[in-house]
Amino acid sequence: MTKDEVLKIREEFPILTRSVAGRPMIYLDNTATSQTPRRVVEEIDRIYTHEKANVHRGVHTLSQEMTDLQEHTRERIRRYINADSIEEVIFTRGTTEGINLVASSFGSRFKEGDEVILTVMEHHANIVPWQLLRDKTGIVLRVVDINDRGELDLDQYRSLFNERTVMASFCHVSNVLGTVNPVEEMTAYAHSKGVPVLIDGAQASPHMLIDVNAIGCDFYVFSSHKMYGPTGIGVLYGKKHLLEEMPPYQGGGEMIAKVTFEHTTFAELPFKFEAGTPDFVGIAAFSKAIDFIEEIGMENIAAHEHELLDYTTSQLVKIPELRIFGDAPHKSAVISFLVGHSHPYDVGMLLDKQGVEVRTGHHCAMPLMDRLDIPGTVRASFAIYNTIEEADSFITALRRAAAILS
Repeated sequence: MTKDEVLKIREEFPILTRSVAGRPMIYLDNTATSQTPRRVVEEIDRIYTHEKANVHRGVHTLSQEMTDLQEHTRERIRRYINADSIEEVIFTRGTTEGINLVASSFGSRFKEGDEVILTVMEHHANIVPWQLLRDKTGIVLRVVDINDRGELDLDQYRSLFNERTVMASFCHVSNVLGTVNPVEEMTAYAHSKGVPVLIDGAQASPHMLIDVNAIGCDFYVFSSHKMYGPTGIGVLYGKKHLLEEMPPYQGGGEMIAKVTFEHTTFAELPFKFEAGTPDFVGIAAFSKAIDFIEEIGMENIAAHEHELLDYTTSQLVKIPELRIFGDAPHKSAVISFLVGHSHPYDVGMLLDKQGVEVRTGHHCAMPLMDRLDIPGTVRASFAIYNTIEEADSFITALRRAAAILS
């Protein structure tokens, strides 16, 4: 994208004009959460001031209008991920709840000794729910390792499947290493063994086209707030026949057909898994974030972010004692690094004093940090609104920080 095109996009993000520590803010924490364009904020404001009413079952005008807005977003998401039906699009509070839903509901059929395959690069959200299920039912967790470049060991992945394997659950993109996993190949192999697949797409959905039919996965989860949308909104895609077989995750209003004290029958999909009043305002506004992404074009977003990734990486490797973790050939716009023996928090604080906002710590991936034998990293991650000039400022700030810490 041209510089003028990126600057035009930045105009949609008022927060990018603020200062930190007396300097223009450079926001490089997009893997944790992206910023929100003006159109999304304005839609939230418009709904709260003109159309707010609870969704479904209301016969009055506001309720019907709000229901239409929410269900419009469901259809927008269906098209965005190429799902077959809106019945396969479940609204959640985020990626984490989506994984917990699958582990709790689909996992209710698992028995002691059954095995679930994970990978060492998983976010805690795709580890802890399976551990809770393990502690409850006695399932066994098997873990795929990585090589020195941060790529999954696919030979080991294939070797872990056996007659007790009941699930494979892995990330599309690592939130630390940036590695883009070959999810189509991994899904196809799992299916050849009769094993269903869940994919954590939190780090993929903002940066690449998602086609759940092409991938072939059984479940796919992602979050709005990483896609320029509101916080507290997520999506679980699930194949319809599996969702129909699964018991509800929570009980309450909206997810019922009929309730007596003797028996309850449940609503049809997708509402069976949407107990209680949803964040219908956030869901409705999420559609504006999808509009934003599609107007720019995912191909353009990916190309711009990779330009930033390649340029910044080429400069960072020139800094003495700097180590980058993850250099897979297929990588998202994430750079995790350490400077010498300096603690990542020290580096992060020195960068913040220069207006550069990065993430520091274990990034909710402590098993991966143990595998790398480090306490954590500094992580810089890019979005469509970041510029080459910001990358240069980040590099300069990091050189200053490295000089101080040395």
